[in-house]
Amino acid sequence: MEKKQGDLRSRNRRQGKKSQKRKQGFNRQIRKNLAVLLMIVLLSLILGIANYHGLFNYLELKTYDSRTRLLAGVSRPSEDIMVVILDQQSIDWGLKERNWSWPWPRKAYAELLDYMKEGGAKSVAFDVLFSEPSLYGPEDDEAFAKSCENYGRAVQAVFFSSQSGSDSTWPEDIDTPLLEPEGFDSLLGQYEEVRAQLPIQPLRHAAGAIGYVTGSPDSDGIFRRAKLFALFDGKPVPGLSAASLLSAGIDGQITYNEKDSVIHWGDYTIPVDKNGASLLRFRGSIDQYTYIPYSISWVLQSAEDYRRGEVPVLYPEDFAGKYVFFGYYAPGLFDICSTPISSVYPGMGMHLTMLDNMLQNDFIREAPSWAAYVLMFAAIVLITLLVFYSGRIPIAVGGGILILAIISGLAIWAFAAGFWLPLVAPIAAAILAFITATLYSYATEGSQRRFIKSAFSQYLSPAVIEQIIADPSQLKLGGEKREMTAIFTDIRSFSTISEALGDPAKLVELLNYYLTRMSNIILENHGTIDKYEGDAIIAFFGAPLHMSNHASLACRSAIQMKKTEAEINREVLEQGLITEKVMEALVHKGILKDTRDAAPLHTRLGINSGDMVVGNMGTPNKMDYTIMGNAVNLAARLEGVNKQYNTGGILLSEYTKEKIGDEFVLRPLSRVRVVGVNTPLRLYELLEQRELADEALLDRVFRWEQGFTSYENRDFAGALNFFTPMYQENSADRVAKLYIDRCEKHLSDPPPDETWDGGVDNLTEK
Repeated sequence: MEKKQGDLRSRNRRQGKKSQKRKQGFNRQIRKNLAVLLMIVLLSLILGIANYHGLFNYLELKTYDSRTRLLAGVSRPSEDIMVVILDQQSIDWGLKERNWSWPWPRKAYAELLDYMKEGGAKSVAFDVLFSEPSLYGPEDDEAFAKSCENYGRAVQAVFFSSQSGSDSTWPEDIDTPLLEPEGFDSLLGQYEEVRAQLPIQPLRHAAGAIGYVTGSPDSDGIFRRAKLFALFDGKPVPGLSAASLLSAGIDGQITYNEKDSVIHWGDYTIPVDKNGASLLRFRGSIDQYTYIPYSISWVLQSAEDYRRGEVPVLYPEDFAGKYVFFGYYAPGLFDICSTPISSVYPGMGMHLTMLDNMLQNDFIREAPSWAAYVLMFAAIVLITLLVFYSGRIPIAVGGGILILAIISGLAIWAFAAGFWLPLVAPIAAAILAFITATLYSYATEGSQRRFIKSAFSQYLSPAVIEQIIADPSQLKLGGEKREMTAIFTDIRSFSTISEALGDPAKLVELLNYYLTRMSNIILENHGTIDKYEGDAIIAFFGAPLHMSNHASLACRSAIQMKKTEAEINREVLEQGLITEKVMEALVHKGILKDTRDAAPLHTRLGINSGDMVVGNMGTPNKMDYTIMGNAVNLAARLEGVNKQYNTGGILLSEYTKEKIGDEFVLRPLSRVRVVGVNTPLRLYELLEQRELADEALLDRVFRWEQGFTSYENRDFAGALNFFTPMYQENSADRVAKLYIDRCEKHLSDPPPDETWDGGVDNLTEK
């Protein structure tokens, strides 16, 4: 009996423990679920408020622009629109063929209209303000006005402004058609303009319609929208695109559906925002890939040929049924604006894009405001659940990336379909949710992992950091002797550049731009940035991780840096980071031949391999992960030796040469004695990776080696037979010129046989 009672008590205790464990597990799950719910609610509330106050608006506009550029070429431009431009070619043609100086007489535009009438163009819209009488006299204006009147479908431009303009009222004598809006009471206040610059009287009377050419950018200064009309002096004046339709004969009555936020005009449906503007679907600029521009010189020459019975380049019927836009497109003549497509977009492109969108009914529509909140909430819920319940960070990261990809893909797909779905707010919600949900994991991360990340994130590549974290035993803190490769870089005559540049802010911008590009190359090749000394970079390969190919990685980095240098030079010149004053200073110093030289920034690099001491050095409160030793000093000196040998920029020692085998194309240079070392050291100029080298380079190096062997064997005449043709082939090869001069000197004053050591150079400077 007692045994049975004992077994019963034991079973009850076991069941009690199981029940307690289930209860504890249940309680933990409840707490976890409550934490998830609380996080979702708080994040939704915080991000909802941020979105309501427009925190994401600026970035959202930038992603809108990216989507526009990405999808600009997907849809084709309307075949009913043609563009005629007055470009530099036209100006040159007019001067040569017609003796027209600039500005042209307006009879030229009369000829254009006459040919358009001959061909049956639906309308011709001039994106040009003819607000002043012609310099060629009243007869010139009358000729243009007469052609406008005979054609009947010419559209003249008016410019509206809140600050400038000669008219504050709409002239009563203008009888060109205007729009007839209905139901616009809630929007009309957004349309008001106060002053106008109208075309001269003969043209305004003869025009088939008058269209305004004023635009309004978004808050960031980018033009993305256009309005169908503007209200001036109580008159609904059409934009240039709407005026083209009015001139072609479409009725002017339009209605506004406030519920759907759309304007209905005949067969056209035009979505608008709360300010009455329409988001444009840009298809590209006025170039050969989108709207093909026809030079007015072609049209005028074709008209002349057609009248003489000759075969024209453009037949009149080529313009049949087309809406033609005319504008200036010569440098300095046309107005430009920043759009999602380009920062130097011609203003005429806004009007023809508006008409194109109307003809094809494919404006971009803004998604309802609630869409952003729905997408944010969905992103927060999915990411939070994924991080909390996936159990592993890699799975959560992968899932998070997938969710971000889905959000981005959905936004791009919607944009292609004509809807602007918010992208930044959902992505921000997903990222913030992920960060918040993973804080616990970060808080419990080992101190060693945190130390490694904080200590090395500034000068190690992410891939190397991850390897160290995965196996911290690879890292030995403190000083350690190790075979590595050091690389020193410096910009030629940077003091001259900095003095000529003058502006410290510009100097910092230039230096940061250069150092960022060059440092990224080192990090991508698993190098370590030691420090920056002004414009110089000191880096090393082979620590903190052991790398058997440290010398090859350093050489690859050096070659890539020299190739990137050409891109940097082009970009800093284009961006104005290197000014004309800097170029003149470099020419004055004899560093560049002239200001057209494309290489103001010239990087010199020294590379050496050998035993070095590496580790965290300094004090407990301030330490640097750095290198030191004679091998390091030699790398530093080789950087400066480039100047003495006039190399293309990369010198390495024979110690590095031994490590890289036959992987790179090198050419040998003289042996040198550096300060404090009596044994001569062979130098090499690094030219290219062998697998990337072409036959011409390999042949040149082969001939160089033959000539250099003759030089070191004291056969200076034989060496000249190799060096001289090489310099004649490429006058930029200043190393060849250096040895030509040495050979000529030795021929005129031969060195004694007993003292000739192959031409060892003694380096007297450190």
